[in-house]
Amino acid sequence: MVNVGEKAPDVELKDTAGNLVRLGSFRGKKVLLSFFPFAFSPVCTKEFGCFMDDMEKFRDKGVDVVGISVDSHWSNKAFADSIGSDFPLLSDFDKKASGAFGVLRNDGFSERAYFLIDENGVVRYKHVMEKPSEKLDDHELLKNI
Repeated sequence: MVNVGEKAPDVELKDTAGNLVRLGSFRGKKVLLSFFPFAFSPVCTKEFGCFMDDMEKFRDKGVDVVGISVDSHWSNKAFADSIGSDFPLLSDFDKKASGAFGVLRNDGFSERAYFLIDENGVVRYKHVMEKPSEKLDDHELLKNI
């Protein structure tokens, strides 16, 4: 598992349009990577609604939010459209990112986990939920950014 103080893995994922995106392309920005188990699940839908409600607070702290799931990019596109997301949802369909960050579950989906990556690509905060059915409240994330 990637720990605080270590470089974040530079893996390649697909955005909702099917374009390849390297996590390293976010260098120069602070990014909160939010690994989520499944698009359209009740907890994930609530979680991303909360992110959208609090997006200005994240942006005021200079942080971009990026969602990552093992769903296909088509599923993430439909999910983003259904919730009106204005931030990237990336597909880890091949599970390389979940594996590289150490959050891939034995049953094939990722833990619900949060990694704050600084401008130099170094992990500055991480939190892995005990259960994927629970989410961290945004105020907890914001106070650790």
